Amino acid sequence: MKKILLLFVLLISTITVFSQTEINGKVTDDSGVPIIGANIIIKESTSGTNSDFDGNYNFSTSLTGSQVIQVSYLGYLTYEKQISLDGTTLTINIILEEGGSALDAVVLTATSTKRSQKETPMSITSIGAKKLATVNTSSQADVLRSIPGITAEGGGGEVASNIFVRGLPSGGQYQFNPLQIDGMPVLSTFGLNSSAHDVYFRNDIGMKSLEFVRGGSSILYGVGSVAGIINYTSVTGSSQSKTTLKTEVASNSRYKADFVTSGPLGGENSNTFYAISGFYRYDEGPLKTGLPTEGFQLRGNIKHVTDKGSITFSGQWIDDAVQFFLPYPLEGGSRKRPTGNDGQEIFTLQTAAASDISYATPDGIYNSPIEDGVSTLGGYFLTNFKHRFSDDLKLDAKLRYSKYKHQFNLFLDGSGVSGAKAVETQQEYLDARGLTSGDFTYLNGQPLASNALLFENRILDRSRPLQELMADIKFTKTAGNHNITFGTFMSRSEGGDFNVITNYLGEYNDRPELINVSGYSVNGVTNRGTAYTNRNISSNKIAVFVADELKLDRWNLDFGVRYERASGDIEVEGTQSYVVDNTGIANLDNVTWGNGSFTRGHVSADDFAVVVAGLYKINDDLSAYGNFSRGYFFPELRGTQFDDLGNPSSYDTEKIIQGELGVKYSKNSFSGTAALYSVSLKDRRSISFVNAPGGGFIEEVDTQDTSTFGFEGTWNWKFADNFNFGGSLTYQDHEITKSEADSELEGNELRRQPNLLTTFSLDYVTSKFDAGVVYNYTGKKFSNDSNTIELDAIGLASLNLGYTFELSDDNETLRLGAQVFNLFNSDGITEGSPRLGNNQTEEEFFVGRPVLPTRVFFNATFNF
Repeated sequence: MKKILLLFVLLISTITVFSQTEINGKVTDDSGVPIIGANIIIKESTSGTNSDFDGNYNFSTSLTGSQVIQVSYLGYLTYEKQISLDGTTLTINIILEEGGSALDAVVLTATSTKRSQKETPMSITSIGAKKLATVNTSSQADVLRSIPGITAEGGGGEVASNIFVRGLPSGGQYQFNPLQIDGMPVLSTFGLNSSAHDVYFRNDIGMKSLEFVRGGSSILYGVGSVAGIINYTSVTGSSQSKTTLKTEVASNSRYKADFVTSGPLGGENSNTFYAISGFYRYDEGPLKTGLPTEGFQLRGNIKHVTDKGSITFSGQWIDDAVQFFLPYPLEGGSRKRPTGNDGQEIFTLQTAAASDISYATPDGIYNSPIEDGVSTLGGYFLTNFKHRFSDDLKLDAKLRYSKYKHQFNLFLDGSGVSGAKAVETQQEYLDARGLTSGDFTYLNGQPLASNALLFENRILDRSRPLQELMADIKFTKTAGNHNITFGTFMSRSEGGDFNVITNYLGEYNDRPELINVSGYSVNGVTNRGTAYTNRNISSNKIAVFVADELKLDRWNLDFGVRYERASGDIEVEGTQSYVVDNTGIANLDNVTWGNGSFTRGHVSADDFAVVVAGLYKINDDLSAYGNFSRGYFFPELRGTQFDDLGNPSSYDTEKIIQGELGVKYSKNSFSGTAALYSVSLKDRRSISFVNAPGGGFIEEVDTQDTSTFGFEGTWNWKFADNFNFGGSLTYQDHEITKSEADSELEGNELRRQPNLLTTFSLDYVTSKFDAGVVYNYTGKKFSNDSNTIELDAIGLASLNLGYTFELSDDNETLRLGAQVFNLFNSDGITEGSPRLGNNQTEEEFFVGRPVLPTRVFFNATFNF
């Protein structure tokens, strides 16, 4: 009997040890709408899952006794509940409330598994759909300006924002931190041309979140960014149909309509879901130029869910044109917007009068497309396969094809003529060009006032077609406390880069009329075909990587290695000067154009990256983390130069070493982070485009090393009911440590990078009324490497107000809102003229780009 009793006790013990408790339920918001992708875990364990398209979840765990189930999702308060695990099935339905600590938000980007920010050993910022709707006024700069560690220059208008990440040189646009949509980069190869990522994509209300991952750990995922990833995640459908319509009017004759609609395909019990979003906009732009700003975008996805995964088809179609603003001559001392000949303030020297410019070339009559501005026509198609072979082996594979017709036509910032002033009197104009005499008239023959100032400018017409194929494949294997990801990324990109520069003469007025000089110009054109460039570039990339996310009792450890090879083929057409007609005007007898002869070259490089990161949970509220990475950056293919024999210049990778040590704290109504970081960049091919004596450009290439040490802190404090105070502060001490072209630059600060960035936001939100104000401060910075031109600090405030009306008992609502960008109409210069290099003028005129003036928006948003 004793033996039988002992065997019975052992059997019961064995059953208890190996028993499984099944936990299931549904996650919804407070209006009953299912929440897709909520993170459900047993706290301090690897047991858990994510909610499906109906908000349902189900998982099993071998844990026993008293445990805590935790549910979190971006934009909602984290839910926790004490439960008892004894083998009995538990059904727990969970309602999440909006709000919550930023550190509790689930991370979707740059990690193999979904983790909260509090448990991730890197710096991450997340923004939900509601916050995105309040900050998205005109451009990506308006959205990203509040992200810690980002310098966002948005004076250029709605596209081609210059986005610089902490500690790294101002490479222009998104060079070190690519823009991604649903986990795939808008461009996999930066440097086919100089068009920014955001010219191919516009924000709409179909985005449910934005994440910015800072630091070198992000190099292990997808395209392999060296300094960070900006990833937008699109709305997807669920079993409940939802539609949002938004109409908007704003100053400068803005009319815009946005929509997003989603739901099931084929009835409530369907496993197939859809989401469609888009906009149409007519707008005279942030600044009135008389040139069109109009277009639309459509995006959508269809997702089919199976027992073992899902397949999603998504795509975009865009047909949009906007205007882009470059620096122009401002008042020399104050650097304020100047007064023109007519006594009116000058906001832009762009003019619709230039849209009729045309002239003869060896290829026939050339008609400038300058009125089209930055125009993009085309789209992409993306397929995403997710499959679960077993509970511990998963596949995530993405394939994307993109094709765009794209033009980037813009007005430059002066004549580029050697010895000419930025703004000239009529006699100064003649003297600078060696003319003994000439009469100045409007194109209709009326004489120009003798004391009227002149501004000769250039238009740069650029055609940049692009097509690209990308694939990103990842396998994630769970083995004990390890989540090991094996992945590969491949891309094939082809781009054209056709450029023509033409000089024209105008009066010094807002939106000026063109001016003729007798015996020198025709229809305002003073030099046709000033410069001509025609390049075709193709790029191939392939990368393999392995990463391990190890979860221990108090430690979360990340390790990873990546190897990547890139190659490119470049062909550049030669140029010569042609006589194309007999105008009798010397400088218009010739035109610089392509001669049909191409120089071709091939370059390639490879390199590897290593990442080590760890987070230690001191207690439930406080964690310490650190990360270190050795990464690389492939130089821009468009900057490849050829010698006299047609051999391309070297194409060596640029080395980046980054490190960060910090803490993350979250308790009750307060959360915050604080970190020290360092960034070291070696063998950087710094490319500057400066004016050539004849009005074209010279590419100046310098190999530089740079070094940065800094501090970054973020906070979010709910100090009273419905009130929230948040913000960030980034300090960076940076310098050029090596310059092969000019050793005197060593020790100087990086151009266009401030030492101090900070953001303050105050929000008040109830079920009916919402209000928020954001203040962004960008400290002083230098506009050039020689640090001879300092730009003052800029402070921008924006306001958002709204009131929501209940239209029915089914959560159908109407929100009436107002937004004000640059609330106090602050002045400031985002940049000087890169094309003038160190030859900026400070006396009568200063060539710079001011921040955009105050703009007011009114909108109505319907949810049903």
